[in-house]
Amino acid sequence: MAIENETLNKRVYVRELKDALKLKQITGDGYSLDRWIIAPDVNRPGLELTGNYVNTDLKRIEIIGNKETAYIKTLDEYTQRERFNYITDEFTPCIIITSKDGCPEILKDVASEKNFPVFIYDGPTWQCVVEAIDILSDKMAPTDSIHGVMMNIYGIGVLITGRSGIGKSELALDLIKKGHILVADDVVDVINLHNEIYGQAPEVLKGMLEIRGLGVVDVELLFGGEVLLDRSELSLVINLEKFEDTDFNRVEGVDQTIDILGKQIPWIQIPVSEGRPLSAIIEASVTNYILKKKGINTTEIFKQNILKEIEKNRSKK
Repeated sequence: MAIENETLNKRVYVRELKDALKLKQITGDGYSLDRWIIAPDVNRPGLELTGNYVNTDLKRIEIIGNKETAYIKTLDEYTQRERFNYITDEFTPCIIITSKDGCPEILKDVASEKNFPVFIYDGPTWQCVVEAIDILSDKMAPTDSIHGVMMNIYGIGVLITGRSGIGKSELALDLIKKGHILVADDVVDVINLHNEIYGQAPEVLKGMLEIRGLGVVDVELLFGGEVLLDRSELSLVINLEKFEDTDFNRVEGVDQTIDILGKQIPWIQIPVSEGRPLSAIIEASVTNYILKKKGINTTEIFKQNILKEIEKNRSKK
């Protein structure tokens, strides 16, 4: 089963990375910051500085640290210009200097001639690498938008789906009153980050809950900030369906999943009818999911008990 939504493509500009890392710009003007970053990765150009250009990928951010700077000092001016001219290719987003010696003067000259952005990072190289990859992975991760409500119940991120008007937001309100946490209502932005799916609210809908007949309410003003969560890992999808619209097995023995951004997420369907204690059923569903994660399958236990009882009755005949 898959949710059919079109994945959104994002562009990341050098200026976004500059602002996020608080980089000091030493070459290039404002236009140079409009370069695209298309790979959530970085490169330490050791081989390129030696003149080895085989299998070089210039689509990544180049980071020059103390080791690269020490080697650059051994090169004559002509060689430096040739190597710097190569790594400031039109496809290279930018260069970040983490060396304590600062930017090499010849690199500064070459970059200025090309209006190429070079930055200084105030911190160790490893920290720059980790922060840059983390920021780019977040910004460039596959994303999607799904109609539904997302809650964090017993520490588990749960996406509640179902047709419009079935009562998802009212259910969310009831769950909030029981002490559970709202992530998003109506529209849930999902993101695949390091092969884990996370859900969050669009900025304009953050903290808002739409109740039919009441309108849009601010959950934080009603219940306090502790009932809101900016982002939660998505672990379970619960689909609400009117009881008369679907045939439901009394004992469901098949684990089902739904595809969200390429990852299979456990999926269950809950019948909705008047008078059913829906919030309690959702809590029980999440508890059952937690037990399954621990290797306890209550449905299988029930089936085994039935089989044992049948065998016991047969033996008495």
